Amino acid sequence: MKTPTWVVLFAALALHARADAPAFIEQLAVKAAHAEASDVSVVRGEDGWLFFAPELRSMGVGRFWSDAAADVSRAPKPEYADPLPAILDFHAQLDGAGIELIFVPVPAKAVIYPDAIADGVDVDDGEIPRLDAYHQEFYAVLRERGVRVLDLAPVYLEHRRAANTDLYCRQDTHWSGQGLRIAADEIARVIRDGGWVNDTRTHEYDAGALDTRITGDLWTQLGDAGLEKESLRLLRVGPTAAAPQTWTNNEWRESPVLLLGDSHCLVFHEGGDMHARGAGLPDHLAARLGFPTDVVGVRGSGATPSRLALFRRRDSLKGKRVVVWCLSVREFTEGQGWREVPVIR
Repeated sequence: MKTPTWVVLFAALALHARADAPAFIEQLAVKAAHAEASDVSVVRGEDGWLFFAPELRSMGVGRFWSDAAADVSRAPKPEYADPLPAILDFHAQLDGAGIELIFVPVPAKAVIYPDAIADGVDVDDGEIPRLDAYHQEFYAVLRERGVRVLDLAPVYLEHRRAANTDLYCRQDTHWSGQGLRIAADEIARVIRDGGWVNDTRTHEYDAGALDTRITGDLWTQLGDAGLEKESLRLLRVGPTAAAPQTWTNNEWRESPVLLLGDSHCLVFHEGGDMHARGAGLPDHLAARLGFPTDVVGVRGSGATPSRLALFRRRDSLKGKRVVVWCLSVREFTEGQGWREVPVIR
């Protein structure tokens, strides 16, 4: 079913008249609905940007927690639709064990590059409006309940104003090397400022440039073989001196810091369909901390499956002082749901 031209035109005119969050969200909802009706998962934007239709849908549904959750979530069971209870439960478990939780939702690509997907967003003056009103509201709710939320959107928008380096892959659902390095900077800053791991032995790290051409997941899903694949410059990092034998591929099972989440914890780190090794979030976080993190990253959903993977370890997070939970914002509505998982026993 094709979306009527007048609907798209009306949304564009509305956004041009007032480049605010409701109009922007309405446009994304229209584009996501059109993609779903056309049975496609990729929406083309401006200047070669590709967008994941489920992420646009997640942005377009509005409020997604508490009473609104069951109406907008893709979770197979309504009792798992609301992300709020599961996040609060996980935080309470960790807090009871003396472990700090840093919740790091990765902003939607459309929030940082709204002008590439929506009409009427004027960024010519260098000012990029922040348009994810519902995410900001949700993070405020979490903070009121005691959850430490690291919101990357402000620093990403500021970087986009000041620099000309893409923060996301244009043909992939993940962040770029620059985007993840900024995330590593911010996560490491929070950990250092907290003073939770200052007694951990550290090593120096060095970095080398890695130029690569990727087969992005959005490029693959688009199915346009004539579209040239995306080239990226990454930074591969590793310890300069002989590292302890328990440090393998910039991971350390006994680390006081656990990096938990979806494939944002694996891209450019694990190789294969994650495109490269040694240049991902775990690698750059290790370089900034001076020691590797433990990593529990899963392909697909970082909401419940990542915590189930943690549950299966059956170690109650022994020795951990900090858990960094990093996942895409689309997980709030598009994943398998949000179950409460007893990771501390």
